[in-house]
Amino acid sequence: MSTYDGRAWLAASHDTYDVIMVDAYQDITIPFQMSSTEFFTMVRAHLNPGGVMVVNMNMISDGRGSINEALTDTISTVFGSANVRTADVPDTTNRELFAKNADAGDADGAMRDGEDMASLSDPGTLETRAYDRTHSHELAATMNAVAGRMTVVDDPRERTDVTILTDDKAPVEVLGMRAIDNIITEQAGPYRELLRKEGIAGLLKAVQ
Repeated sequence: MSTYDGRAWLAASHDTYDVIMVDAYQDITIPFQMSSTEFFTMVRAHLNPGGVMVVNMNMISDGRGSINEALTDTISTVFGSANVRTADVPDTTNRELFAKNADAGDADGAMRDGEDMASLSDPGTLETRAYDRTHSHELAATMNAVAGRMTVVDDPRERTDVTILTDDKAPVEVLGMRAIDNIITEQAGPYRELLRKEGIAGLLKAVQ
């Protein structure tokens, strides 16, 4: 185990992996150097053919101009949108992103092993693969559930209002604050309605 800045560690490493997990985001404290095309290109270079990067984006933030849209679009420009899926984690504010390393030079086509992301995100396929490799019924069932929540992503090349994060421009603080503001607005909605209907006394009673 190594304790080090993730990007600096990858820059000094010549090893490749089947899975690389990026879990460096905490609410709005997103390190810009681990959210750019340059970083994700480095991650892809350290993945074996068919290897997968898993990113815990940590907050469900949707809509045009959101931090998740910017991260997803940025990653899609590196891996190809056909090779990217997202999945929300039930009962949390977390969203996970999965990006598979396609055959070199063919980020939008078939994978080197002949399987595209659509087939590999099929619940039955993932469940079978997980059990064949680990013989764990629990992990196989988990992979089935995760695959059932996976959704395709838009191709950023088909839109004009795209925010691609780079080392030179990665306004993650602004995008993160926008996400927090949206969450607060959504969560505060019911309390505003209660205050309108029952006044301050009803509101205080509800939060006790």
